[in-house]
Amino acid sequence: MSCWETIADYGLRSIGIGERLLPRNDFTLCQQFTLIGSGMIWNIYFGIVALCTGFFLATAVAMGKAAHNPLIRKSSEWFIFIFRGSPLFIQCFFAYFMFLSLKNTYPFFNPLTSAWAGALVVLFLNTAAYSGEIFYGALQSIPKGDTEAADAYGLSGWARFRRVIWPTMLRLAWPAYTNEAIFLFHATTLVFFSGFPALQQRGDALYYANYFADKTFNPFVPYPILAGYFIVLTLIVIAIFGLINTRLNRHLPQSARKTLRVRPQIIR
Repeated sequence: MSCWETIADYGLRSIGIGERLLPRNDFTLCQQFTLIGSGMIWNIYFGIVALCTGFFLATAVAMGKAAHNPLIRKSSEWFIFIFRGSPLFIQCFFAYFMFLSLKNTYPFFNPLTSAWAGALVVLFLNTAAYSGEIFYGALQSIPKGDTEAADAYGLSGWARFRRVIWPTMLRLAWPAYTNEAIFLFHATTLVFFSGFPALQQRGDALYYANYFADKTFNPFVPYPILAGYFIVLTLIVIAIFGLINTRLNRHLPQSARKTLRVRPQIIR
């Protein structure tokens, strides 16, 4: 089998398109690159959807933590504390078995026992908690002069938030939020490694890397391939977020613009 035939057979296998059976012997480098790359589809899906949806919840949580109402403030603080205080691996494991125990009584939870929905809920809540704390810190750092200028122009309520507070909060939080986005994509490797099963051996990149490492007894080929894919993905995230950062700071003089410094979080 040529490399092109391997790509055609296994390129989309992780989402159920192509060859159903995994290779059993005579593993080639092309097969490993193709299947691990196919699994990256799941990692990208989890990362993009959780990041886009979690962004809005994170904004609401940050505003809630800064609210004067003690019920809203304490609810936001506890939400952040619970999801920042417990490991993501445990959250995935706990969520899967909770959804599994509830699905017999409440059919609504049946789709949540699958990784595409259940793990997405966990990642969504987790990144919303971390991002919410980042946005809250930025919210507290907004210069007083900005809000005073908004008051002087007669802005209040939603107009004040949309035109002054929210853009300034994003500008201040964006470098740290970029690190959170990178970590989230890396954290997607925990999904199939935790409680959520890979149905019909359709897993993510780590699932296939682990498969080849077990079959060949040589982890020094599949895992570096996996790392290479994530390095490329990280560079893409940095580039996209860098463009957004430039857009957010476009009104500032060159000397006052914050450069994007990426510091990947190794341990939370």
